[in-house]
Amino acid sequence: MAACGLDFGTSNTTLGLVTGQRPQLVPLEGRHVTIPSAIFFPPGQAPFVGRAAMAEYLEGTPGRLMRSLKSVLGSSLLEETTPVGRERIKFRDVIARYLAAVKTRAETETGRVLDTVVHGRPVHFVDGDPEGDARAEEALRAIATSIGFRHVSFQFEPIAAALDYEQQVRAEEIALIADIGGGTSDFSIVRLSPERHAQPDRSGDILANDGVRIGGTDFDRRLSLGTVMPLLGLGSAMTRGDIDVPTGYFHDLATWSSINRLYNAKTLREIEEVRRDAQRPDLLARLHTVVEAERGHSLAMEVEGAKIATSEAGQGRIALDWVEAGLEAEIDRQGLVVHTDELARRIAERIDRCLAQAGLTADRIDALFLTGGSTGLPHVRAALTAGVPNARVVDGDTFGSVGTGLTLEAARRAA
Repeated sequence: MAACGLDFGTSNTTLGLVTGQRPQLVPLEGRHVTIPSAIFFPPGQAPFVGRAAMAEYLEGTPGRLMRSLKSVLGSSLLEETTPVGRERIKFRDVIARYLAAVKTRAETETGRVLDTVVHGRPVHFVDGDPEGDARAEEALRAIATSIGFRHVSFQFEPIAAALDYEQQVRAEEIALIADIGGGTSDFSIVRLSPERHAQPDRSGDILANDGVRIGGTDFDRRLSLGTVMPLLGLGSAMTRGDIDVPTGYFHDLATWSSINRLYNAKTLREIEEVRRDAQRPDLLARLHTVVEAERGHSLAMEVEGAKIATSEAGQGRIALDWVEAGLEAEIDRQGLVVHTDELARRIAERIDRCLAQAGLTADRIDALFLTGGSTGLPHVRAALTAGVPNARVVDGDTFGSVGTGLTLEAARRAA
């Protein structure tokens, strides 16, 4: 029997064990220690997970793709059902099947039975709803138990990242940990040192915790609504009255967790009816093409890829020639900021809340430790560093710091 740390993220998942006194993330898909939080259900077959799930979908295999599974925790979607082949299954059970596959892969890779888990969790699954937050954690606990974990506990994701960072700390310092992931942005202010690292109880070293339900998928959504959805009819007018085309289709299509809602005959009939009464029926025809082909996830992947390319190289391109010959959208860094700067500012506002909670001024922060994929967005990074301008900036393992810290915590709790 063994204890593990499990970082079930909105975009990616890791699982780690301590071997030979060192935390090690387990390869979960080939040599990759990260696996996308995605599952694909082909008709009549066992589901695919991770990169294989997305590959099956992109290759045109019939079936249902689900990604960003964690985002349904804390929402009413968790108990809703979704059609998978000829049956309907709850989103709760979708998460269980995905995590069961991750657990099985880790056990096969390590040759050990995993019966104890320290699960990562955001500071807030749900903003401003303590009861909803508690329900989300309890749901995740129940899911973990249902797939074979006998002992389940939790640690805040930014605290886990702090435990990873502390391995390289050489003297006592106060660090602000910023974990900007796919679904949430979480912050902790923690007192760290080599001596404190060995102490079993660290509760006194946690000076502040806060977070907000904004992450990389929200940036994708804003970019999609601002650059792609107008090409499919968003904001265009109807022929009768001073009204625009209904917006619900576009918001669902731009939101990872809602895309599958569109894949039914009723929605297709509605879109066709709207197309007949739209001033730009050609745009609605494009929307119909995307929904009929069930390619909404392809669209979301294209937007995500363009976001990453823009953050790294200053420009990204969204190829839409599979919708209509020659159709494309482009994003540059200025456009990225225009569409998503409000999100960056709302994330950075949490720094002031953490400082107030800790009773500290910004100049007391020695280090700003950054982890999570969205810290790679230049304007997000700039907003974070502006909050603690004198702090030393330390870049963690973008997708592995939280998992490594959870693994350290799992070993400590199991000792």
